[in-house]
Amino acid sequence: MFETIKNCFKVKEIRKKIWITLLLLLVFRIGCYIPVPGIDAKIFGEALEQYSFLELMSSITGSSLSNATLFALGISPYINASIIIQLLTVGIPALERLSREGEEGRRKIAQITRYVTIVLAIAQAIGIIVNIAANTEGAIRVVMFGGGDSGIMSDTAATWLAGIFLVVVYTAGAMLVMFIGERITEYGVGNGISLIIFVGIISTAGIVIVEKFGELFGGDLNALWILLGFFVLTILEFTAIVAVDLSERRIPVQYAKQVKGRKMYGGQSTVIPIRIAGGGVMPLIFAFALISFPQMIISLFVPSENPAHERITNWFSGSSPYWYGQLIYMVTLCLLIFAFSFFYSSMQFNPEDVSKTIQQNGGFIQGIRPGKPTADYLKRISGRITLFGAIYLSLVAFVPSIISMVVVSLNITSDTSLLSVFSTTGILIVVSVALELDKQLQSQLMMKNYRGFLK
Repeated sequence: MFETIKNCFKVKEIRKKIWITLLLLLVFRIGCYIPVPGIDAKIFGEALEQYSFLELMSSITGSSLSNATLFALGISPYINASIIIQLLTVGIPALERLSREGEEGRRKIAQITRYVTIVLAIAQAIGIIVNIAANTEGAIRVVMFGGGDSGIMSDTAATWLAGIFLVVVYTAGAMLVMFIGERITEYGVGNGISLIIFVGIISTAGIVIVEKFGELFGGDLNALWILLGFFVLTILEFTAIVAVDLSERRIPVQYAKQVKGRKMYGGQSTVIPIRIAGGGVMPLIFAFALISFPQMIISLFVPSENPAHERITNWFSGSSPYWYGQLIYMVTLCLLIFAFSFFYSSMQFNPEDVSKTIQQNGGFIQGIRPGKPTADYLKRISGRITLFGAIYLSLVAFVPSIISMVVVSLNITSDTSLLSVFSTTGILIVVSVALELDKQLQSQLMMKNYRGFLK
């Protein structure tokens, strides 16, 4: 990958795209440190520690949410909107027709996704602010908006004004992040949304690593063992994830020779590559989003003092004090990962369409008759590979929790902040984005070489 980046900087066009990408990512990181008036960042960050789904969201935003800065919502509203539109495209005929209309249809779907992003950003901002304000006194500085004993309006009016102001600011920040991501995709290298998530996770992990090095230089030898264990575990996880991410099942396809006029066509053989982790990290994101939804709803409408709040939060976050509660959580999450893995696989790979295309071009799989037998064969192979991929994603989801439980139970250390921030899911996202970026840079280099050859 480093050799690819080195070669890319030798080409003027690609070098320009890389600099544009880095500049836009720098703008994103600057926005993650711009404070928002009316929020006590320290109290706000401490309040977020009560909600595991908000901590995960904060790690994706590069700790912007826990610091209550301009880009607190990050890119998550746009991701959720994209997921919703992608799911609705399968069930709504009008959206399905748009998806098949080429560039114009994709442009209309992108515009619809932006509108949905605005709605989700407003709802998400309202939910977070109302929840924090209701359960944490002093997080929102009402006095700044004219409230208090010496203010120009009542506390209730000032609270409403503060809430509306913060919702507008955080929604605008989310839309600005979406704009930056789209500009990276258009003028830079790689998928802008993926790169923003990549930078957010790396930044959050980097902050925790720097803190651990600070503790180490301060004389805390326990931080040394935590860092060594983290780096060893990360290398092993990187190796395993890359091995699985690049692996694929190749089904050989033979095309018959055809004589047209005085020329003979066909006769070559090719393969149909089916990746083990074809859906990437999307099934994990879907599963975590769905299982954290009840926790988010209960935190918005039920006070934290209510016993039902703690009970439901523990059940849907995997922190139940009872072993059977944790087991039910793990089984439920596994079932969701399996369901979304097969759903996403069916969206990406359609055996009937592939079989029809092979038959129309005079191809066949050796030992399998064309038509329905070929479709059944491809469906069976795809199902087996998807099953293995779902098992792999389930292991990825639970490795950090299992390691944390072992580390704490053996009294090695009670500090699992590195595992929670840079979890296997985060590593999977980082590795997948890095591999995809490397492929895109190589393809752009190859296109440049072809153009030079033709000239």
